[in-house]
Amino acid sequence: MTTAETETRDPPLTAAEGAAFFGDPDPGIGYNRVFFALQRIQRTIMPEIEKSLREMGIQDPIWYEIIEAADSAGEKGIQMLALQKRLFVAQYALSRHVSRMVRAGLLRREASGGAGRAQVVRLTGAAEGMQERIWNVYAEKIQAAFAPRISQAEAYTLVRMLNRLYD
Repeated sequence: MTTAETETRDPPLTAAEGAAFFGDPDPGIGYNRVFFALQRIQRTIMPEIEKSLREMGIQDPIWYEIIEAADSAGEKGIQMLALQKRLFVAQYALSRHVSRMVRAGLLRREASGGAGRAQVVRLTGAAEGMQERIWNVYAEKIQAAFAPRISQAEAYTLVRMLNRLYD
């Protein structure tokens, strides 16, 4: 699909035109429509991704983000608190995921040596190359779902807009 085809099919709308198109009494409802559309997209694509990941031994999609963060931190590892802040995950949930990943042989969790109960997470040898294999699953499934519907240029435009929604 070319950009010209999608622009002809879905030209940009003003807020008033968008509200009228969807029958919304208030153009602000467009924000709600974005939120729920993103949730539907995620629910549509994730079951197939999760199935492929489970076949690889990855029990939850967040494991990819944990592996990526630990890999980025290198041999020094990443502190659990930093990981919690990076992933926007509650401490108890992150701790459960890390415990499962330790049992699966993908991570090591060690005391950080400082005061308190701080812990550092590091990848094990079994996790080497896992990030790339997981990424390939995501890339294949996401591109297969999106490519027939939006152009590459539209994808970059959309991600730039969505990136403004979080810090």
